[in-house]
Amino acid sequence: SSWRRLATTARIIRCPPRRCFRPDESVKRRNGMHGIDDAARDSDITSPVASPRTDPRPMKLSVVMPVFNEVTTIEEIVRRVQNVQIEKEIVIVDDGSTDGSSDKLAKLGAQENVRVILHERNRGKGAALRSGFAEVRGDIVIVQDADLEYDPRDYIRLIEPIVDGKADVVFGSRFMGGQSRRVLYFWHAVANRMLTLVSNMLTNLNLTDMEVCYKVFRREILDQARFRENRFGFEPEFTARIARLGYRVYEVGISYSGRTYDDGKKIGWRDGCRALWCIVRYNLWH
Repeated sequence: SSWRRLATTARIIRCPPRRCFRPDESVKRRNGMHGIDDAARDSDITSPVASPRTDPRPMKLSVVMPVFNEVTTIEEIVRRVQNVQIEKEIVIVDDGSTDGSSDKLAKLGAQENVRVILHERNRGKGAALRSGFAEVRGDIVIVQDADLEYDPRDYIRLIEPIVDGKADVVFGSRFMGGQSRRVLYFWHAVANRMLTLVSNMLTNLNLTDMEVCYKVFRREILDQARFRENRFGFEPEFTARIARLGYRVYEVGISYSGRTYDDGKKIGWRDGCRALWCIVRYNLWH
């Protein structure tokens, strides 16, 4: 079966030699970034788990990508991630796909900086992310959906507050403005803003987009923040735990090309209800 073929190929862990996590010079000039080494020397880290960075080794990005039935987009999104001029690893978690995604992942897993983790059955986005987080080896972690709604070209701006020593966690935002955004579902936007508002009331943060996919953070955070949600409840749980632990949080505007349900969008009203419950649960009782 395709699953068994993947298990014998993509499950082989390939760890390339550590190289520099370094945007090329044109990217640094375009984004006004310091070199990674300079940022490490100049940073003043005061987060609950992080002490000032003294390790001279340049930083590396870990891209964690949960996949469930994304056969039409998985190759393209991996190509786009690979095109970003940053030293990185890509940890893909196949969450029990049944549409042929496993065949694509068997080939993608042969790339030297790609590792594939298999779930025998579908367990949900949160469970897939936990499996991926357990395998990361980089210094900065970013969550990347396997569809084409989010553009990896935003990575440089998303990691900049962490690289410059200003933030421990960075949220992307589809609602801050300044970037292109496909116009879709009015009531989805209303629900997103309402959930963000309730979350902000309980976390005392002033986010504009709590439900966004792009969450970027220092790997050390995984040593303190233990996540439990299996499905889309990961988003409010992550936000609540980050707020409780007192990390420095930044927000960066991103582009967004939302897809329709005909295109394969999976989140529904039940997930919205679960998100509301998770906001209350993880802010008041956990």
